[in-house]
Amino acid sequence: QVQLVESGGGLVQAGGSLRLSCLASERTFSSYAMGWFRQAPGKEREFVAAISWSGGRTYYADSVKGRFTIARDNAKNTVYLQMNSLKPEDTAVYYCAAPTSSSWVRRYRSAAEYDYWGQGTQVTVSS
Repeated sequence: QVQLVESGGGLVQAGGSLRLSCLASERTFSSYAMGWFRQAPGKEREFVAAISWSGGRTYYADSVKGRFTIARDNAKNTVYLQMNSLKPEDTAVYYCAAPTSSSWVRRYRSAAEYDYWGQGTQVTVSS
């Protein structure tokens, strides 16, 4: 059982930056791909970014491409989401998640592919 704990959320003005962190409890963290999702009030959970187990491949939603960067430090069991040029529409609860199936590589945008989830961290961007 992998436990994921997000941190780093908060309130920021439009144009500002935040860095989210997700700490995994599992010592085999380095064998998992990881993803970030977000959910705004009244909306479905949506894909934000994902990274392969080695960090060699990264994937982004079109809405965040060029502004957000996903990275990981396997020695620290941590995945990061650097968020720059934040917009009010980025306001949401952000979740990190880990898949266990190899089908992830074809369906990384789907929340159904992820088996372990953190509790989420709130990001609020004011205009």
